Parts: sequence; structure tokens; C-alpha cells
Amino acid sequence: MYGKVMSACLQGIEGQTIEVEVDISSGLPQINLVGLPDSAIRESVERVRSSIKNCGYTFPMDRITVNLAPADLRKEGSSFDLAIAVGILITTGQVPMDSFMNTLFLGELALDGSLRPIPGVLSMAHAAKKLGIKRVCLPLANAPEAALIEGIEVCAITNLSDFKSWNKQSNHEFIFNGINYKHSELSTISAEEHNFVEDYADVNGQHQVKRAMMIAAAGMHNLLLIGPPGTGKTMLVKRMPSILPPMSDKEALEVTKIYSASGKLVDRSSLMRTRSFRAPHHTISPAGLVGGGTIPKPGEVSLSHRGILFLDELPEFTRTALEVLRQPLEDRHVTIARARAVYTFPSHFILAAAMNPCPCGYYGAETEANACICSPAKIVHYRSKISGPLLDRIDLHVEVPKPSYTQLKERTNHLSSKEMLIQVMRAHQRQQQRYAGSGIQYNNELSGKRMRQICHLTPEGDQLLSASFEALGLSARAHDRILRLALTIADLEECDSIQPQHLAEAIQYRNLDKKQRIEEIEI
Repeated sequence: MYGKVMSACLQGIEGQTIEVEVDISSGLPQINLVGLPDSAIRESVERVRSSIKNCGYTFPMDRITVNLAPADLRKEGSSFDLAIAVGILITTGQVPMDSFMNTLFLGELALDGSLRPIPGVLSMAHAAKKLGIKRVCLPLANAPEAALIEGIEVCAITNLSDFKSWNKQSNHEFIFNGINYKHSELSTISAEEHNFVEDYADVNGQHQVKRAMMIAAAGMHNLLLIGPPGTGKTMLVKRMPSILPPMSDKEALEVTKIYSASGKLVDRSSLMRTRSFRAPHHTISPAGLVGGGTIPKPGEVSLSHRGILFLDELPEFTRTALEVLRQPLEDRHVTIARARAVYTFPSHFILAAAMNPCPCGYYGAETEANACICSPAKIVHYRSKISGPLLDRIDLHVEVPKPSYTQLKERTNHLSSKEMLIQVMRAHQRQQQRYAGSGIQYNNELSGKRMRQICHLTPEGDQLLSASFEALGLSARAHDRILRLALTIADLEECDSIQPQHLAEAIQYRNLDKKQRIEEIEI
């Protein structure tokens, strides 16, 4: 006797459809699982056996062979329990085979036959749609998540015994008399509907820093805030999500799939529209940042995809942890290789970092109460924890000065997050029109021939950049980042070309390169 049903598993964050083949023949009662299953799948044998018996079905006392195809792909997780159980029931004739044509089965079984939710359902349902599968049977808790994929009929199953309620109609189709979920309609949010829990209007002073934050948001550029303790660096970065527009449908699907695969999806009934904000502690390991493990899972850089990764007290992170950020920042994805497979996780995020100017924190902002006690050599050693290649990948180096008492008591109208968001959204719209059909979304992705075509400089601008290139000792990467940054400033000003003043503002955000080198020479 032979039967076959469809299931799926995760490969990284993407779904992979799997054929579950069941063959029952005469012989000693046993179940053989083949097709490179991991230990979680091998343990499903006892869960399936108990579920079938406890739901009123008959478990066959014969030799059962279950093959997970393709056989050369390693399978992981507990998503195959339901498919294996249904495959056995179909093969033994306890459930009609015709009722489950073109159906995907997902779910972990408890011993009493009830179904438990599994991670990664969104990716698996998306993979099923690409294959042309029309129906997905899965646990009730996962049903709203699968319903986010348009064109898929979602049947919510609470117990294995629910399959007894599939009724045969006159046209030989089988209808499930349980809970069916419809596709969830997607919606977008305008600037007027955006809710601001933390608003830049609450920040007194720091007008230049707020300007830099708006530039970073407009072009999705990385930035580093440098200043003494208590100047508001963390407060400024934590308000940055309030000036980032909601994600597009494509971006929302990408991010929701990552959180679904990681088991961190809170609201299963809708796609994630708000950009994520991740702020790991400085004791995090390299694997925690970029992902890893025996079964690789997304790290913080992938959980920050299309959002913000905030690294507070940047020099306190280990050198190894910081250096693993170089590839994700440049390539916008993470590749993790294992003996049996290579996993790729997306990691297109804004790196927002903050640091003190020296170990004690008061270099350059000394007062009678707080004087810097660090030697020049100690300061250079502290800053050298951030390597040149990593610093090169950060577009804006922004100094955050200590605000005066007068600034703290200002009662004038401050630029609010809503006003900043409107400007950012206009800049994003200009970029979408400019890059339509090119695969590029934001200015920070611009490179190569395309950048040379778009970033035209006036003779005055070219002379200014040439002088700065020599004076600051900029790398070719820093040169390109200045051009992209100047283009974003032009977009904020709604200007069609890069003017010298845009270039000058972009260059002044590279002053940290010059300062570090001067300090090293003085020593």
C-alpha cells in the first residue's frame, strides 16, 4: 500500500516543500524514517503512533516506511508530524486519498492528537503557493499567519480527529467542516496616521544632530553618534523609528518571514508594518549578531532587516563581534555555511551606533566638575577598537555636544517626528521614482556605473571633493558614501542635482577620520 501527501520545512528563512511518501508492507511492526530526518523528526514516530490511536483510528501493525523527498536535503523541525499521520491514514484507507489532493499539511502533534503551532508557517505557505498548492491544513494558532498569503485556502485543525469531519459531496470533492481562514487584506499607513510614542519634539536643542538623523532615515544610511555621557545619544536614536516610513508590502513580507522563522512573530494576523528596532547588549557573541548554531537561525542583523540595529557603547563590543558586521553592511545579507547546507539571511538595515569620545567620556567636553582623565594614548587605544574598515561603512559621524542650560529650558516649537517623517517620505518617493525598475530602493544601495550616471558634480563640487579626499585621506568606499550622502541631502532639499552645499554637508560628516589621524600623529 502506498500513499503520498505534501508538507514543508524551513531552509534558513525560506520554505521548502517536501513530499511525504508512506509505504506499508507485510513484516515486523516498525516504522522506518528515511530522507535525512533530524532527531526531532525521528521522535515524531511515537507522537504519530499515540495520536492515531488516541483519536479513534487504527494504527497498522505492519512494516511502515516513510520517505521525505528530496532525499538529499536535510530536514529539521517538527512540522512533519501531521503529514506523516495523515499519510498513514490515507495509505490504510481510513481517510480517502482524493480529499487531500493539492493540500499541504503542517503541524506538531501532541500525544492526544491535538496540534501545536510551529515556526515559519508564513514561509512554508508562500513556498506552497509558488508550487501551485491551493490548500494548507495546519494548527489553529498558525492559521491567521498562513492566511496572509493570497490564493491559499487555510484549514485550521485543532485535533487529528477533525479529519473525520471532511464530507464527500456529489461532485467528488471533499469539504472540511471546520474553521477556514480567508486572505487578510493588507493596508498602508500614511504619515498622518502614524503613531508617535517617542517624538523628536521632546528633544530640546541638538538641531544639527536631528538633521543628521533625518538624513540617515531619508537614504537609509548608517550613522555613529559621538559625545559625552548624558547628551541624549540613546534618546535620539530610540526616536529614529518614528521618522521611518511604514514598510512596503514586499518589505513587510520579508521581515515577517524572518520573525516567523525565528519564532518571534507576536501578531500572526497581519504583516509587520513597523520597522524593527533591535538594541543588543555589548556582551553579545558574533553568532548572536549574524546568526548561527547547529541549525542556523537569524541573528540580530537579520532581525533588524529593513529597520534599525542600535549598538550603544560601541567600543565595549568585542572586536570579533564588530568585525562580523562588515560583510552584512556591505552585501546586505549574511551567508552561513554548514557541512550539509549554506544558509542566506537578509540583513539590509540601518546601523545606528553611539559611543563616548574617550574611556571616561569627557574628552573635549571638560568642565570643573568633569575633567577628562584619559591620556592621549589611552584615547587612541579606545577608539582603535573600531577598525578602519568598519568605520568606512558608517556614512555619518555625528558629534553630539553637551546642551547648555538655556537649550534645555527652550520653550520654542521643536521639529516634531511627524514633520521630519513627511520630509523623509518625500525623499523616499523621489528615490522610488529615480530607481523604478532597477532593483534599487534607497540611495545607500547605489553603486558602480549607476552611481556615476546619477551623481553628477559641478566643477566647484568636484574640486571640493578632490581637496577633501586628500586632506582626510578618504578611501574609495568613503568617497562613494559621501556621494550617496550628498544625493540624499539633495533629495531632502527636493533638488534634482548635487550642489556644492550638499557635498560640503556630506563631507563634514567624515570629520572623525581626520581627528583620529591627528591624534595618532600627536602621540
